[in-house]
Amino acid sequence: MNPAVFKLVYFLELVLISAVRSAATSRYRKLKTVEDRVTRVDLVLLALSALGMIIPLFFIFSPWLDFADYSLPDWLSCLGAVLFAGAAVLLWLTHRALGRNWTPTLGIRESHTLVTDGVFRYIRHPMYAAHLLWAIAQPLLLHNWIAGFSFLAVSIPHYLLRVGDEEQMMLDTFGEEYRDYMEQTGGFFPKIRQF
Repeated sequence: MNPAVFKLVYFLELVLISAVRSAATSRYRKLKTVEDRVTRVDLVLLALSALGMIIPLFFIFSPWLDFADYSLPDWLSCLGAVLFAGAAVLLWLTHRALGRNWTPTLGIRESHTLVTDGVFRYIRHPMYAAHLLWAIAQPLLLHNWIAGFSFLAVSIPHYLLRVGDEEQMMLDTFGEEYRDYMEQTGGFFPKIRQF
């Protein structure tokens, strides 16, 4: 199959994910954050993550990165399309469950509640899981060493650093309720229950 088809699939799924995020951002931008735990490192990694999402657009719409192309079998690219679609669905389910509790950076909103329903019934960090699915799908769809791996290269260190800070913030805010929730759910993947 022509690599341009997979570029188009990537672009359309990127537009879908951007629409999901834009809707959440516009709905909750005006809500007051009562506790902000943003660090400089987190802001730098957030900016790098955004760059990892933007670099693919240069690959899709210009020949600037063509020198770093590679090829993959079509079935792997199709798998990438499925993973990216799964990431979009997971991101939508996450925003739907979080509602007014979502913040783009680490923070606690006014009247913040602990969300344990919807997708949060199974994992504590579905948004990060969605982004990691996206980061894995990207090099399968975009056959380019720079554009394909740009998001993966920055998202892994970002989330590895951020998860600990977020878990501590939730423990500080919700105490034993969050500790119990941690015991019942997995971080990025559902806990395997023993029968």
